[in-house]
Amino acid sequence: MKSKIDITEFRNRLKENTKIGSPKHKIPLVFFSLFTENSKCFYGNFDNSTFEIIKNSNFFPSFYFLKGTYKNIEKSLIVNYTIEPLGKLRVAYIKYFPVIALIIFNSIFYLHAKPPIEIYIISNLFIVFISIISRLNIIRQNRNLKRKFNKMFEIN
Repeated sequence: MKSKIDITEFRNRLKENTKIGSPKHKIPLVFFSLFTENSKCFYGNFDNSTFEIIKNSNFFPSFYFLKGTYKNIEKSLIVNYTIEPLGKLRVAYIKYFPVIALIIFNSIFYLHAKPPIEIYIISNLFIVFISIISRLNIIRQNRNLKRKFNKMFEIN
């Protein structure tokens, strides 16, 4: 993808908007976030031709990061990046935990508790609702990360 800015401006914007650190080890510290400064948009590493960045957030964990390269070709900046998961275990947990929870709760209710049908319906609807919300949150995070990166670095 082409960027409207040149390579030095790209590096300057990366330097100004990125807090240095490993994006794979970024853990939001919600309690301590009141005492830390969070003025930069991204968190990650970069050098003269590559970058790995994640959205800098103290409250909500990110599940994906941008990994890419940039170089000058014929007086235009070419930026190639992909969105990759931070850890396959995190993404699998978000995707499959609601299904496992649904099976466990229903088996406990069926085999041991034997509650009224309203409890079945409420608990199953709650688990399905949380499942849908978590997946939509992941999609929204990816879209916002990509949009923010493209806007900040003027990528077509």
